[in-house]
Amino acid sequence: MAFPQPKPEAPQLPQHLLRTIDCQQGAVRAVRFNADGNYLLSCGSDKSLKLWSVTRGTFLKTYSGHGYEVLDADSSYDNSQLCSCSSDKTVILWDVSTGQVTRKLRGHAGKVNCVQFNEEATVILSGSIDGSVRCWDTRSRRFEPIQVLDEARDSVSSVKVAQHELLTGSVDGRVRRYDLRMGQLHVDFISSPITCVCFSQDGQCTLSSSLDSAVRLLDKSTGEMLGEYTGHKMKGYKLDCCLSSKDTHVLSCSEDGYVYCWDLVEGSLSLKLPVGKGVVQSLSFHPTETCLLTAMEGRVQVWGAKPEEAQDEAMT
Repeated sequence: MAFPQPKPEAPQLPQHLLRTIDCQQGAVRAVRFNADGNYLLSCGSDKSLKLWSVTRGTFLKTYSGHGYEVLDADSSYDNSQLCSCSSDKTVILWDVSTGQVTRKLRGHAGKVNCVQFNEEATVILSGSIDGSVRCWDTRSRRFEPIQVLDEARDSVSSVKVAQHELLTGSVDGRVRRYDLRMGQLHVDFISSPITCVCFSQDGQCTLSSSLDSAVRLLDKSTGEMLGEYTGHKMKGYKLDCCLSSKDTHVLSCSEDGYVYCWDLVEGSLSLKLPVGKGVVQSLSFHPTETCLLTAMEGRVQVWGAKPEEAQDEAMT
């Protein structure tokens, strides 16, 4: 006699506030998990980039070298390097352990909104208000980018890379996907300025948020809209959206002080997370676990599926 299979558990959501970190670096412009999710990066309006432990909330290191507020950062797959970008028009490659500037990359004509390593950390991709995406070789001593993608007609607000594909979002209302292996460009027109783009974990879909207060899920190969998620407020700020680590939920920052979390398939609102009274500036979902980072004003919040005590017991 075969026993019935246990029902799959409903996906857990990061609904418990585990800790709040007062970053003491002015307004936090962006918060990012590192590659394995054990550390977080906070980008400050006081020109600094800071590294913190996620589980303890302890401060580890400051990276100083930008001349104006830091807008985005990323960590290499092996945690040995960081890259960051700033309103000072530069991209900086950092050595994590020493805190020193390895290289300062100049070439953008205006503030640099977004930055990301490729998977091997051999290339940094940066998107700017000047409408270009620049690709920088991290191992070369040359000061010029190895490639400049200038198809956008307005500011590039978001850049993501997965294997041989590059996804960009622009204020011109277009999501562009570059197949670098095939040398092809695919464009999806959203009609409202794009604030953030990302790939789904399975690589089949793209997610984009825009200033018409909507987040859209598109089929990557056909451009067909699979889902539209609304209810939050995004009218004037460049705010983040993302997918949960298992592609079950869509999350977005909002100007009303909440993070909105929708069921990906049904499109229904699963959770409205009360972060605070201001604008939720940035968010980042843990690469494998149910853990979420949010940023509001000068603080970063760490959210988990269970309260802190229950998490500690589960780990012992």
